[in-house]
Amino acid sequence: MDNRPVVLEVRHVTKRFGGLIAVNDLSFDVHHNEVLGLIGPNGSGKTTMMNLISGALSVSGGDIMMNDLLISDLPPRKRARAGVARTFQLVRMLPSMTALENVMAGAVFGHKKLWGRGLQVHAQRQLERVGMGDVAQRPTSALTYIDQKRVELARALASDPSILLLDEWLAGLNPTELQVGIELITSLRDEGRTIILVEHVMDAIRSLCDRCVVMSSGVKIAEGTPTEVLSDKGVIQAYLGDDHV
Repeated sequence: MDNRPVVLEVRHVTKRFGGLIAVNDLSFDVHHNEVLGLIGPNGSGKTTMMNLISGALSVSGGDIMMNDLLISDLPPRKRARAGVARTFQLVRMLPSMTALENVMAGAVFGHKKLWGRGLQVHAQRQLERVGMGDVAQRPTSALTYIDQKRVELARALASDPSILLLDEWLAGLNPTELQVGIELITSLRDEGRTIILVEHVMDAIRSLCDRCVVMSSGVKIAEGTPTEVLSDKGVIQAYLGDDHV
């Protein structure tokens, strides 16, 4: 039993797109300073669930609570103010702005409000935090995809979030970069962050996650430690088919 306080509650959340039910009556808790993996086959509803937490999508039914605040009725900007920050499956940069300016935007519009010189120093520190301190004045359009990912993470951190949503942040990394990425996420948890990550890299799931919620076709099919869920027959069937159960 986890005695850490619950910081996010997802209760009977459903999301419909016309006749398609992308998330169906999903419930789970996230504890303070926990890394929760949201995993499942492609099309299982994981990114939709991240969008419902961040406010990019509105729920069709159910509630999302953050520290006793009902956030599922709030617009994205107010959720950001409450302490939710995220990265995206496809990197979303402000291409005409420098890396430093992109990170500064995260602090201005997020949970932590800073201005002037203090804002610049804080943004520079976040770039250094992810190993990108030397690209501060480069336009993000001139950066590699991997480096854009790291700048996007720095931008999310600039708002000093209490809950960080990472949507396939480790996707596309080579083995060396993957290890660096795992170590970076581990260090964020060690700082006291609460992290929800959508990920397909099983080495990362095993290394990083305290618990996993497994989705398939919009519903939760398993929940537990990485070892428990990855040996679950229903999970194996969802990923690999009946022949591998």
